[in-house]
Amino acid sequence: MCAQVLVADDDPRQAEVVRRYLTAEGHEAVVVHDGRTALDTARRLRPDLLVLDVMMPGMDGLQVCRTLRQESDVLVLMLTARTTEDDLLLGLELGADDYLTKPYSPRELMARVRTLLRRAPSRSVPAEQLRQIGRIAVDAGRHLVTVDGEPIECTRGEFAILAAMSEQPDRVFTRAQLLHHTRGIDRSSTERTIDVHVMNLRRKIEIDSRRPAHLLTVHGVGYKLAPGAP
Repeated sequence: MCAQVLVADDDPRQAEVVRRYLTAEGHEAVVVHDGRTALDTARRLRPDLLVLDVMMPGMDGLQVCRTLRQESDVLVLMLTARTTEDDLLLGLELGADDYLTKPYSPRELMARVRTLLRRAPSRSVPAEQLRQIGRIAVDAGRHLVTVDGEPIECTRGEFAILAAMSEQPDRVFTRAQLLHHTRGIDRSSTERTIDVHVMNLRRKIEIDSRRPAHLLTVHGVGYKLAPGAP
């Protein structure tokens, strides 16, 4: 598929390499070199995918991602030289769809791009797939979650977890299985990323996130989605 991709990287040489690989695969690529311009261009162009470097002048990639997630569900692939788990988890919490650490090969980057575009929710599931689990409704086609009829905002990783679990309510999923459904995020990611997503989801779907009734922990195994008390 042909997509419009915005590349935001303050290294002109690296950005040009990415642009060439994207155009070679038939995509339309626009390149910017700072965070503020990336944010303004994303708002104006509404691209299918944003390849976003974390370390940029003015406004860094994390700030750009945080701002965009309040107003858009654009796919975000983050690039960073930071390799600690906390840095990677922060990107996930802010709503990044995938994370690639530097140095990386352009071929690996393009593989991530293809995977993200192929698994975009609007292209991956039929619109009629609506699942009701107690107070929670998951509309896979519209990429929409409601609780008691009220829509809630989910990152793509959070939605991927709910969508997978809603297919088989009360089934226990291991962290590794859920990590697969969130596309792995990055080689250096760990199953702790799932704990972060679950923690964030509980704040959104539970009446009391400290005493969850729906997104339950099965100690020593993983998590399950339950209808809760009638």
